[in-house]
Amino acid sequence: MSDSVKTEVVLPDVAQEAAQHRSKTNTALRRLAKVGLFSVSLFLFILAITLMKEGARDLAPLVRDTFHVTNPANSLGFGWLFAYLVMSGSPVAAAALTFFDAGVLNQMGAFTMITGSRLGASFIVLFIGFIYVLRGRNRTTSLSMGLLSLIVTGTTYLLALGVGLLLLQSGWLDHWQMSSGALLTSATDAIFDPITNFILQFLPRWSLFLVGFGIIMVSFNLFDRCLPQMSLKESHVGRMSRLVYQPWVMFLLGAGITLISMSVSVSLSILVPLSQRGFVRRENVIPYIMGANITTFIDTLLAAVLLNNPAAFTVVLIEMLSIAVVSFIILALFYGPYQEKMLNLVNGITENNRNLAIFMGTILLVPIILLFL
Repeated sequence: MSDSVKTEVVLPDVAQEAAQHRSKTNTALRRLAKVGLFSVSLFLFILAITLMKEGARDLAPLVRDTFHVTNPANSLGFGWLFAYLVMSGSPVAAAALTFFDAGVLNQMGAFTMITGSRLGASFIVLFIGFIYVLRGRNRTTSLSMGLLSLIVTGTTYLLALGVGLLLLQSGWLDHWQMSSGALLTSATDAIFDPITNFILQFLPRWSLFLVGFGIIMVSFNLFDRCLPQMSLKESHVGRMSRLVYQPWVMFLLGAGITLISMSVSVSLSILVPLSQRGFVRRENVIPYIMGANITTFIDTLLAAVLLNNPAAFTVVLIEMLSIAVVSFIILALFYGPYQEKMLNLVNGITENNRNLAIFMGTILLVPIILLFL
């Protein structure tokens, strides 16, 4: 009798230990899989930059003559529309650098095309808001985050455009470079040049840009999958509510999340479900958007290093510095009035369908007009 009692006591402990062991093993395997996925995404990213660099030069007639990208206004509109088309800004920014490296764009053209890519990338948040509206959610709440992302990004980047062009023309930052670029490039050339040469046996050189662009889209998608899933518990809402009222905390949070994800589309897109669940409000996310718009250039900075082009690195550095300067000035000196103006503008756009249609038509027509100036 005593033996049977002992068995009944011991077995549950053994079963529990086995379950815990399986759980730890599964967790370890998931983490290992994410590390592997990250390695694959990084490999594909570097391969994509290599292919796009090789194919960009042969696309010069297409970009200059067919798309009429011959001045900074054209390149701004081109990057803007390109980002709309692919629903992402990072691949378009990388394309701008490869065009610059190949001589298709000058330094100012590359700068404005990257700026346009960021203006177009914020459209993804508005697109997700439309999906929420189609699912029966409140229209104002769903669309407000997307509209706010577009408007804050648009106003800060257009102000930063003037600052950045001034810095480009002055040449003040030309001596700030990554010293290890040549070493990194030589290492990547040894790995990826044989792959490039193999592909060239079957495809024309100009098509390498398109192949590389497709690969870089896949690499960003894989990278998004290896990010940890964010889960918010009700017990954390109290702590979050105290933090979201502090602009600089939200600014750092937006910068940090985008730095980790290397995608402003990812970091800004989470605002829509968070607002639907009541975790954040519109007036709290403006600094978050500003922070996200600075660190989103990390992947573009890496692409510049891989190209081993000092002038390309300078372009990206000036993009980051100019948007940082504008954001710091707004947060430190004009945040109250700026916040009020942005929220009033969003309220006016969502007030009725006519205003919303005018706004949507405007953000579609402006880049088209710029492309043909």
